[in-house]
Amino acid sequence: MTQDTATLPIGVFDSGVGGLTVLRALKNALPGEDFLYLGDTARLPYGTKSGATVAKYALQATRALVDQGIKLLVIACNTASSVALPGLAQAYPGLPVVGVIEPGARACCACAPHGRIAVIATRGTVRGASYQTAILHHRPEATIATRPAQVFVALAEEGWTEGPEVEAVAKRYLDPLMAEFPEGGPDCLVLGCTHFPVLAAAIRKVLPAGVCLVDSAETTAESVAQELAERGLRNPNGAGAVRFFATDDPERFAKVGEIFLGQPLSAADITLVDL
Repeated sequence: MTQDTATLPIGVFDSGVGGLTVLRALKNALPGEDFLYLGDTARLPYGTKSGATVAKYALQATRALVDQGIKLLVIACNTASSVALPGLAQAYPGLPVVGVIEPGARACCACAPHGRIAVIATRGTVRGASYQTAILHHRPEATIATRPAQVFVALAEEGWTEGPEVEAVAKRYLDPLMAEFPEGGPDCLVLGCTHFPVLAAAIRKVLPAGVCLVDSAETTAESVAQELAERGLRNPNGAGAVRFFATDDPERFAKVGEIFLGQPLSAADITLVDL
């Protein structure tokens, strides 16, 4: 790779604002890198769409980022990560692509000494069994239990990330999930939706002691850092700049997005694009 390539930004896309938790982790792990973030807010949620439709949307979002100039693509969306990677590899064979599912699967397998793994995600991700498939690839003997936790998405987008009400919802989801491991409980719990990391503190409070919490945003950032290093693509003098793009409603993107990014955003920061 050329030095010019190394100075290009990293492209990140999601169906909306949840992927900003991934961007936040990327910024923390790689403060010298520049980023482009695209939220396809006009067509969310991806989880209710067919796999073919999501793959098409992912190609369109990737094309928009590639046209801006990027050196690596991060799919900060569980649904798109589960269905779009083959098509993107075919369309852009020279572009490194990192999704959120594989890093999370590797991380939970590494911190599950007994192979007992619990996963919470959206209905679409649970239904598609993408985490189960990825985990079993690494640990064929693993025992896996999954549970959709759709209310967590609404809580996160409302900014209700802590307090007794949030902990009560977490307990309602997690108690039955923990009970699916009568032999001693799970080794770890995977946060299988990019919305969920902002609720991590409340979730930890109701998790049994000793259960490892796997944040797929953090594990994705670690994978991206490793990929850049292996390919010689680390930016030697980046400023940590971020440009934001959305396909609809920059005002809502900014209002909800700052919850996930952990810093103020304004509509003026968001460029409206048409895919």
